[in-house]
Amino acid sequence: MAAVAKSGTPSLATPIPTHESSTMARALVDIAAGDACYLTGAMSGDLPSAAIATGAAANAAAVVEGFAAAAASAGDPVTLYRNDIHMHYGAGLTPGNAGAYYLSGTVPGGLDTVASVGGTAIIARAITASSIRVFGNL
Repeated sequence: MAAVAKSGTPSLATPIPTHESSTMARALVDIAAGDACYLTGAMSGDLPSAAIATGAAANAAAVVEGFAAAAASAGDPVTLYRNDIHMHYGAGLTPGNAGAYYLSGTVPGGLDTVASVGGTAIIARAITASSIRVFGNL
């Protein structure tokens, strides 16, 4: 098991993501850029609530809706991206099949090189030494 460390501040690398690849939500907790997130099922005003995903258990918190494009404080809007969106994420990543990443069972919102109890699906893949293609696991 090896956590995949973020390098700097993750950011969107896809120039113009499609509307179908994003979800607007309201952060239930502070969310960092690049965090894998899930929707809690609750509403916050006119937006669904989002929280940081974790693969510690096979439950709703392990269903990744998308990755936060930017940091958001609790109560603020956050955009989650999925479905083949590219993000600047780390350093020293291994592109290709060896660069398959799962939802971490130990680092909330993080990626890992091996599956966790709740993170059994590949949710991202390295495409360069510093960027990933994100899928989500809906």
